[in-house]
Amino acid sequence: MNHGSPGLFGAAASQRGADPHHHEASLVSLSDINEIELLILRRMREVAMGDHRALAHGSGFDFVGLRDWQAGDRPSQIDWAQSSLTNFSPMVVREFEQPSTASVVVVADRSPSTLCGVNGVPIAAAIARAIATIGLSAVFFQDQFGLLTFDADVDHLQAVRPRVGRTHVIHCLDAYQHQRNLQDLRGTGSLSSTVSSFMRRTALIPFVSDFLFADPEPVIAELSRLTAVHDTFIVLIDASFAFELPAVSAGWIDIFDVETGRSSVVSRDSLAAMAARVREWQAGIERMARDADLDVVRVGIDAAASDLALAEFVTERRLRKVA
Repeated sequence: MNHGSPGLFGAAASQRGADPHHHEASLVSLSDINEIELLILRRMREVAMGDHRALAHGSGFDFVGLRDWQAGDRPSQIDWAQSSLTNFSPMVVREFEQPSTASVVVVADRSPSTLCGVNGVPIAAAIARAIATIGLSAVFFQDQFGLLTFDADVDHLQAVRPRVGRTHVIHCLDAYQHQRNLQDLRGTGSLSSTVSSFMRRTALIPFVSDFLFADPEPVIAELSRLTAVHDTFIVLIDASFAFELPAVSAGWIDIFDVETGRSSVVSRDSLAAMAARVREWQAGIERMARDADLDVVRVGIDAAASDLALAEFVTERRLRKVA
């Protein structure tokens, strides 16, 4: 496979005619969340019927330590005695962990290519919807849900610690969209070891990405290594919709590559063929992942079909692992 994929990105950003690092509207609205939640409640009750372990085990919550206050923490978590020692700057909270049958941590792509799109719909919107679907599926099973995000080089990771509840899923979605209230993770030399160092227990790890970066092979190799400890699979976002660009009359077009910052000139025919090139590139990614024994679920722009396919995939995966 040719590693020239960054050249695919520029036209989508150019067609949007806006700052690729800014969104006026939410990637996933509250009505979208309610719609996904209703779908999950309806479908998962059917899929989850039968013999499997109870939704949770153990009693109460286990105390795991103290940490600085973060947005989203409940006032009841604040350790006022310890906070007084720091003059309440920062406030200190007690961290508890609820024993559960599974922990789900999404690793989500936040590289510049995901902010490109057409008609006001960026690739990041499909990623955010996948986060919501997986997170609300975890809520159904009372599992902890957390988030990791990565940039274009897949080496700068930021995180939201796993917790239980719908409110926390919404907090993770806000963190993904606005890149706030995220904890920087110290790199440990590789993607697999950095992700593993973040986990306290074996987890279900969906890696959600369009894979439109220059060299995907090392990333797939790292994800394959993660499967030795964690249940890792790929959610491949079909990004071809972002390159279904309108016809242009000019014979040559200037495009800007948001990943590398380089500009180039392409022919009208090359521009028209970009969506097909993206589909071909992603088909190659899927073959490469399966050759590395990684399962792949593809998510497209059709929200209803994608939500249902992803929810059922995650449910089956989760029930199989805890059965």
